[in-house]
Amino acid sequence: MIGLVGAGRMGRGLAVVFAYAGHEVALIDVKQRSAVDFARLVEEAHGEIARIFETLARLGLLAPEDTATLAARVRVVAESEAASVLPAARFIFEGVPEVLDLKRQVLARVSRLAGAEPILASTTSTILVDYLAGPIEHPERFLNAHWLNPPYLMPLVELSPGAATRPDVVQAMRAFLDGIGKVTVLCAARPGYIVPRIQALAMNEAARMVEEGVASAEEIDKAVKYGFGLRFAVLGLLEFIDWGGGDILYYASRYLTEALGNERYAAPEIVERNMREGHIGMKAGRGFLDYGRIDIERHRLERLGAFAALLRDMGLVRPPVL
Repeated sequence: MIGLVGAGRMGRGLAVVFAYAGHEVALIDVKQRSAVDFARLVEEAHGEIARIFETLARLGLLAPEDTATLAARVRVVAESEAASVLPAARFIFEGVPEVLDLKRQVLARVSRLAGAEPILASTTSTILVDYLAGPIEHPERFLNAHWLNPPYLMPLVELSPGAATRPDVVQAMRAFLDGIGKVTVLCAARPGYIVPRIQALAMNEAARMVEEGVASAEEIDKAVKYGFGLRFAVLGLLEFIDWGGGDILYYASRYLTEALGNERYAAPEIVERNMREGHIGMKAGRGFLDYGRIDIERHRLERLGAFAALLRDMGLVRPPVL
């Protein structure tokens, strides 16, 4: 059984994830409510969960006749019943609003009620794991698990362990999430994790280009969808640097910094160092990644094949004109 603490939007989205993957789910309310108010919450939560499953069926991700079976795996639990439910959970995910004091209060209570067996994770998108771990009774079994929205569609989960988190706990969480079809990455406890930190820069730059009159919002989004997004969906950012050559990024960064008169385009020290050491990417055998033990031509062909497959899926491949 999976415990989800907080019966709001995040909790309901995760309930869909785990019910879809075959697990019984306890969606635990954290507020003390009257019987009437709790009944209303149960109706709202079940209604939203059912609608999400119906949407997934319309998208072809499950058979319409299976939606009721999947939704029935989710039980909404009153705050007063948490003590009888939490110790039976294998994994517990906290999903209350992004308020530090509230999260610490809820996590302290959950860890006390759950005991030493379950692995506990916060889904926070903004608060570092060690800021939350203080009041937790078993911090060695606690970490952050940051999901991208909507969690029932987006595969990525960013895992961030704290100073006290045991390595086997991280591995257990990673194996569990990978096992239900998610893709996990491990990152240090730094503000912004990986994706939010990168996307904040990209989104602000896109907005800045609209502000500067570089292009319309429609044209910028078109360029992102059919250029920026397509390439990085296949290669990722750092392999893309290696693919073209770190020297290209080095000189492009210098040009943009001077031409636009802004240091935000300056390359970080690691790019400068790679240039000095000759680690400029695939053609040199090493860049951000090490290509010394792989067949580079075969690797290129595999990546190009993935790119072609993506283009076909998007209906962007035309036959040659003969």
